[in-house]
Amino acid sequence: MPEEPRSNFPLIGFGGNSFDDLLQAKCIVAGAPLRLMNRLLRFFRPSHQHTAFSATLLLMLTVMLSRVVGYIREAYIAYAFGAERQVDAYVAAFTLPDWLNYIVAGGAASITFIAIYTRFLAEKREADAEKTFSVVITVMSVVMIAGTVLAEIFTPQFVRWMFHGFSGPQVALTVHLTRILLPAQIFFYVGGVVSAVLLSHRLFLYPAFGPLLYNVFIIAGGVIAGRRFGIASLAYGALAGAIAGPFLASVIGAARIGTGYRPSFDIRNPAFLEWVKLSIPLMLGVSLVTADDWILRHYASSGIGDIARLNYAKRLFAVPIAVLGQATGQASLPFFARLFNEKKFQEFAATVNDSVYRVAAASFLAAGWMMAAAHPLIDLVYRRGRFTAFDTQTTAVYFFWFSLSLALWSAQALYARAFYASGDTLTPMTAVTIITAASLPLYSFLFHKCGVVGLAYASDIGIGANLLALAFLLHYRKLVSLLGLHWDELGKSALTAVAAAAISLEVAKSSSVWISSYGSRVSDLIQLVLISITWAAAALLGLWLLRSQLPNDLRRRRSTAYPGVAEGQSKEILGAGTQP
Repeated sequence: MPEEPRSNFPLIGFGGNSFDDLLQAKCIVAGAPLRLMNRLLRFFRPSHQHTAFSATLLLMLTVMLSRVVGYIREAYIAYAFGAERQVDAYVAAFTLPDWLNYIVAGGAASITFIAIYTRFLAEKREADAEKTFSVVITVMSVVMIAGTVLAEIFTPQFVRWMFHGFSGPQVALTVHLTRILLPAQIFFYVGGVVSAVLLSHRLFLYPAFGPLLYNVFIIAGGVIAGRRFGIASLAYGALAGAIAGPFLASVIGAARIGTGYRPSFDIRNPAFLEWVKLSIPLMLGVSLVTADDWILRHYASSGIGDIARLNYAKRLFAVPIAVLGQATGQASLPFFARLFNEKKFQEFAATVNDSVYRVAAASFLAAGWMMAAAHPLIDLVYRRGRFTAFDTQTTAVYFFWFSLSLALWSAQALYARAFYASGDTLTPMTAVTIITAASLPLYSFLFHKCGVVGLAYASDIGIGANLLALAFLLHYRKLVSLLGLHWDELGKSALTAVAAAAISLEVAKSSSVWISSYGSRVSDLIQLVLISITWAAAALLGLWLLRSQLPNDLRRRRSTAYPGVAEGQSKEILGAGTQP
């Protein structure tokens, strides 16, 4: 967002030369709050076209809000249902719907569509953009409906194969919940394509609030219908949320900007064929980013509550991933695509590297706090109702090890979008599919060697391999050079994070005896405060001693011109990384 002009008092004689000048100066000062309010109102106006910087901020804010509601959702589930067989069944019920979305729509309808649609807008070919939009929506909606019908028919066979450790009643409950959730994928798909149109127009507000509404409806389903339908009320809420959130929110936004849609089966449309070509690798390939949850559920199905506890840990871990990885990645893709389409390749590479550096460095520091705060955080968030102290202890261990890979998850999201922006989906998806297949024996070995916590180890190792593959392939293809990363600053951030986490853990351990006398909730809060203060002091001291530039880099806005977007307006790149 362009900076407001700053007052320059010496130029208007702020020293007593004239009463008029002094009055003018007072008016400028008095008008500052009004200008700030106007900027905030523009920021949240649905029709406001965002820069990469403001889009990232908006998505971070809304994703954080969505995750807060998501926390309320998970806390409610933990309170009402604990970590028992029925929660295992509920979490497992999302697997087949996720597979359907991934296999039929590639799990990335909006990602591949953005590159094509953005190019049409840059070339002033709005009519072609709308034709392609209509064909993609029409054809793939029919495919999704057919896939949903088939999945409904074969749900029992899939559940028995995927979750071999489930008892008979668990299988029956999982089948029932799965069949409720399957139709939601149609609305996720259509909403994803429509949101791609809005993102291509740099309109981020409607897509940003879709996941928020989705979570609200899940909670409402449980609260309103929990007594009558039990845990199935959450599935009904998820179905209603998919319609109201990702689908309707985006459709309303597209209608307001006049996006045209006419049913069309013109499968020979060149742009549609291009979209299919880009999407097929995503449909046929399997990324560990998505498959990790499926693999965790498969192996954990043999224990009571293991799927639930892994899911609670992973969902809380998903909060910083969503803010640092998902939000910045979603905001960055249209701008990455524009830079690449305008053949500004050096600027494209520099922007990707700058984004990865900032997100990864911030993730290192955040992971240090998360690992130190794992136990009191999990206890405060989840332990109530049917979620026991044993559940807290076990879930905290999973959360600790998941947190170790925060920077890996966040950075790989940016590298993946750099590939998508360049129009290449085959190379990255081939690589990550090979890595996913190679990781399966690792999951199996560590699970049988270390138990359920071994799955968290395998998850970290697998996502690390995923990141390295994408980074080296971008370097090899001469799209984004690894030499352009700020390795020295990343090293300083990592070293500081390790030191801050170690000191914070020691403070937590040494204070745990006298803190426990205050009661569980108060003890958790005191321990979190002590950990946070210690971590913040250690992190700031470490960055200062190492003379790190990270604090300045996080505040600095890197301006890049985007001709043709808004004449004379600079676009600021801060750092651009679902099931909702």
